[in-house]
Amino acid sequence: MVSMKEIAKKCNVSVASVSKALNGYSDISEETRKLILKTASEMGYLPNSSARTLKTKRSYNIGVMFVDEAASGLTHDYFNHVLESFKRTAEERGYDITFTSGRISGQKLSYYEHCRYRGVDGVVIACVDFYADEVQELIRSEIPVVTIDHVFDGNIAVVSNNSQGMEELVTYIYNQGHRRIAYIHGDNTSVTRIRLTSFYRTLQRMGVEIPDDYIKESPYRDADSAAKATAELLDLPNPPTCILYPDDYAAIGGINEIRERGLRIPEDISIAGYDGITIAKILEPKLISLRQIPCGYWQRNVRRRTHGPRSVPGAQRTTRRLLRLHRQRHLRGEAQLRPRQTQANHRAELPRVQP
Repeated sequence: MVSMKEIAKKCNVSVASVSKALNGYSDISEETRKLILKTASEMGYLPNSSARTLKTKRSYNIGVMFVDEAASGLTHDYFNHVLESFKRTAEERGYDITFTSGRISGQKLSYYEHCRYRGVDGVVIACVDFYADEVQELIRSEIPVVTIDHVFDGNIAVVSNNSQGMEELVTYIYNQGHRRIAYIHGDNTSVTRIRLTSFYRTLQRMGVEIPDDYIKESPYRDADSAAKATAELLDLPNPPTCILYPDDYAAIGGINEIRERGLRIPEDISIAGYDGITIAKILEPKLISLRQIPCGYWQRNVRRRTHGPRSVPGAQRTTRRLLRLHRQRHLRGEAQLRPRQTQANHRAELPRVQP
C-alpha cells in the first residue's frame, strides 16, 4: 500500500504537506495541492479511514434520514433528485453516505443513538415526521443537521420556494379564465401550510373567493384518496372548473375519477398537478404541473456544515439559513388546462370555447 511518505518523496515535499493536501486543508498552495493529489492518484494511494478519523477527529461520513410513508423509496422523483445531488457533492469532497435507521444488528436504537454509533459528521433529514420525538432529539443534539423542506430556527434548511411556486401556478390558472378553483392539498406539513397560504393569498389578491367546500385534504402521492376527494368536489351543486392537486401522482387519481364519470379533460373540467415528475409528460392529455429543480446548493454548504468546532453543542447553529431550490414552471401539459372566457369583471363565467 502506498504511504504518504512515498508520495512526499515523489513530489519532493514534506509529509505534512501531503497530509494537508489529502485532507483538504487550505494552507498550502493550489499548485502543490494539485501536484500531490495527481501523484497520489497515479500511485494508487488509498487513505486509511480509521487513521484519518483519529487524526482529523472527523469520520467523513454523513448520515441521511429518509422515511417515506408512501413507500416510494428513492424512486420519489423530487427527493431522488435532491439526494442524488447531495450524494454527488459529498463524494466529490471525500465523504461517505450512511442511511440512518432505528436498528443496528437487530437492536433498537433512536436516530440520535444510531448517528452517534456511526460517528457521522452531520445528518441530512428529508421526508420524515419532523415533530416525532426521535427526530426532535436528533435535531436538538450536538450533531450538525440540515433539513430538507422544513425549517427549524437555528438550523440550515434546504427548501423549495413553495410560496412562489404556488403563486405562479395559481396565477397561470387564473389567467386561463378559471375562477372556481379547488385545491386538494397534502398532509398537514410545513410545505402544505406554505402552499395553502400562498393559494389563498394569491386568489384573494385577485378578488376570487374560494368556498370552504373547494378545499380538500389528501395524503401526498395517494391516488385513491385524491380520487375520493375529486368525487366529493364533482358532487358539489356548483363544482369547480379546475382542480389543483398536491402532486402529480395524486392528480392521476383525480384523472381516473373524472374519466369514470364520463367527463372529458379539459373540455368538461381542467386539472393541474405539482412537482413536474416524468409521468406528467407522458399522460394524455399532458398534465400541467409546476416542476421543482434542485441544484447546486450542496456544493457550498457540505464543507461549512460538517467542518468546524464540534466541542460546543450548537456551535454551528447560530445562524438560520434558508437555501431555496430553483423552480421551473412546466407548461407542457396545457392540454389539461383549457382557457375559459370571462367577463371583464371576472365574476360571471361564459361557456367554454374551443381553443
